[in-house]
Amino acid sequence: MKLCLKCNEIYDAPGWVCPGCGNLPAKRNGLMAFAPELADQNDGFNPEFFRLMVEVEPRHFWFVARNRILMDVMRKRFPDAGKVLEIGCGTGFVMAAMRAAFPGAALSGSDIFTEGLDYAAQRVPDAFLFQMDARHIPFREEFDLLGAFDVLEHIKEDEAVLAQMFQACKPGGGIVLTVPQHRWLWSRVDDFACHKRRYARRELVEKVVRSGFRIEYTTSFVSLLLPLMLASRWQKKSGSDMDGQMEAVGLKTGRLANVLLGAVMRIEWMLTNAGLPLPFGGSLMLVARKPEK
Repeated sequence: MKLCLKCNEIYDAPGWVCPGCGNLPAKRNGLMAFAPELADQNDGFNPEFFRLMVEVEPRHFWFVARNRILMDVMRKRFPDAGKVLEIGCGTGFVMAAMRAAFPGAALSGSDIFTEGLDYAAQRVPDAFLFQMDARHIPFREEFDLLGAFDVLEHIKEDEAVLAQMFQACKPGGGIVLTVPQHRWLWSRVDDFACHKRRYARRELVEKVVRSGFRIEYTTSFVSLLLPLMLASRWQKKSGSDMDGQMEAVGLKTGRLANVLLGAVMRIEWMLTNAGLPLPFGGSLMLVARKPEK
């Protein structure tokens, strides 16, 4: 079901004209825009990042490993998901993997910025892509699965987002989240990424439960590399431009280092795939489900 963000009318129709008030959402760069006023005026992310990330993601060990872990978890926990939404889909790197994992699903992706959605449209041309504020999702009980992968930490009102995800989720459906973990890991990397917080596991679990979901599974990842991750954050590096800053925070690695780190993450994927939850790690994954009515 669709939700009019102007008058709160809930309706089921092929188009986006609200039958209650006649409101039609704006368009931005050819995409449906539910919060166009925020596309250029928020401090949660640097849109220049998208241009560089579209080149980095397919070969960077962390993004490749996260996709591998995510797809295994989603296929196991939500094998019959027919409608899927990724919130904060950015350049569509995860969505492309989701398309392969759920070839028959109706796939949607949103972001506060439209710059990344242009790349996402190239990667997943059959997805419904739109601009939105995750604190105000224009759907009610619409999706079998919602994902937010390293998104919540960019939003001050993270509990508002979780409450909206609960409303947009079908009964019996669920969510998959990833967030950066451990407050003591805060560094220039988090500043560069415009993070509002790093999470403790208990904090995220409590917030998700308060939103109405039931927790099914949590695990850390980037666990085996945690000592190296901590050591790298003690080093003082700087860059004068975007490329230099990305190198300074570890988003650009040498080919050999990338291969070796990827091999370590493959071992970690084998552990999580076997159902072994890892207690510590640079990132945290959570799976939760909305109770049936």
